[in-house]
Amino acid sequence: MSRFWSPLAASLVPYVPGEQPKDKKYIKLNTNENPYPPSPKVLEAIKAAADDDLRLYPDPTCDTLVRKLADYFDLSKDQVFVGNGSDEVLSFAFAAFFDPAKPVLFADITYSFYKVYAEFYGLKADLIPLDEQFRMPLGLFNGRENGGIVIPNPNAPTAMLVPLDEFRMILEHNKDQVVIIDEAYIDFGGESAAKLVNEYPNVLVVQTLSKSRSLAGLRVGWALGSEELIDGLNRVKNSFNSYTIDRLALAGAVAAIEDEAYFVETAAKVNATRDSVIKELREIGFIVTESKANFVFISHPDVSAETIFVQLREQGVLVRYFKQPRIDKYLRVSIGTDEEMDVFLEAVKKIVSK
Repeated sequence: MSRFWSPLAASLVPYVPGEQPKDKKYIKLNTNENPYPPSPKVLEAIKAAADDDLRLYPDPTCDTLVRKLADYFDLSKDQVFVGNGSDEVLSFAFAAFFDPAKPVLFADITYSFYKVYAEFYGLKADLIPLDEQFRMPLGLFNGRENGGIVIPNPNAPTAMLVPLDEFRMILEHNKDQVVIIDEAYIDFGGESAAKLVNEYPNVLVVQTLSKSRSLAGLRVGWALGSEELIDGLNRVKNSFNSYTIDRLALAGAVAAIEDEAYFVETAAKVNATRDSVIKELREIGFIVTESKANFVFISHPDVSAETIFVQLREQGVLVRYFKQPRIDKYLRVSIGTDEEMDVFLEAVKKIVSK
């Protein structure tokens, strides 16, 4: 605590990302990164952009990328917003759309950054409890006073997917509020709500290049929504920082969207490994939720999650342990390459068989 901090800074409880230790080489299965490199075309585009004149500011409208995304999702460019990773896009959305006089609704077990945003922007949060199987009880979002709703699909850290058509009920019952659907993991087995944008002016769909396109280090995300929602995001962004995406990131992002074949191939590899790992984990007694993400959410009936977490770390394998109510018996494990997952499975089999 510093005497120089504002009351707001002193009151905040920041988001804590997965650890990035540097004491030795680990198999990193704790931050949901893609185990495969980005498209070679992305690297070529970045190198070409680096030869351009970096003394000049990038395009503040991100026009080339915006148009590329608009074409990709069959929308107009006025229905697309680009930001510095989906986290920044979500932050701008909390500022642009949620009413401080009414609570924002999101699940009690979900992406923990939502609580941080709510606190930062002075918003009250009304937490909707997942059921005992960690399913999203969508009916509880209806008929409840709110100033906005956020639902990740698939959810994190549970990895569970809500079928697209079930969102229509929420959008119909909350026509005067913005409903954000956070689709960071949608490409690993779900159907995007992007097709709902032209039907519902109150839906905002948020996606990222970080996961399925192997570009967590590039920091590019976007939102898809009605023109009035996108205009609201631009008003917030341009009151904060007009140049949120640099020239290299813009070039790489465009190339990533263009190389559809590479993206489909690597996502399919992750999915195949995930499904194989789930099968093996269940065979040795683990409880595993139905995952449609690039990670699995697991618990063992006889060995505590914390014990498994600690012993895996000692063996050079990092996974994510959340010491929080309701999920402190679970671990979140990112899907790595087949070779990395073989090491993980061999290690975890020894731990639970002791």
